[in-house]
Amino acid sequence: MKNKSLTCFKAYDVRGKLGQELNEDIAYRIGRAYAQYLKAKRVVVGGDIRLSSETLKKALAKGLMDARADVIDLGMTGTEEIYFAAFHLEVDGGIEVTASHNPIDFNGMKFVARGAKPISGDTGLKAIQAIAEQQ
Repeated sequence: MKNKSLTCFKAYDVRGKLGQELNEDIAYRIGRAYAQYLKAKRVVVGGDIRLSSETLKKALAKGLMDARADVIDLGMTGTEEIYFAAFHLEVDGGIEVTASHNPIDFNGMKFVARGAKPISGDTGLKAIQAIAEQQ
């Protein structure tokens, strides 16, 4: 069991320096924790143009699938496309792998729940973090 604090969790999303605060293992744990917390059956995922986004997205998707969620990979997307798909495909949620405006050696994730409702610290992100830290 892991008990190390995941410093990549922020108030509204996940962001961290690659290899130090965010890597494939952490992305996998976040995927499992997200699916467990939401009891998700179907989740859309996408990623931005950063070279690290595809690798992190695959690890995230594996975590989701290992927690028994079906994953719909939308490919290269912007955050707005995750919101659109989460709402119109009537899935349990969506995750965009993106570092937004952060430097190239960072990446991160933005989360939505059913109905394209944003997930932040006070609407489930802290709970997802707690689950991920125990895996």
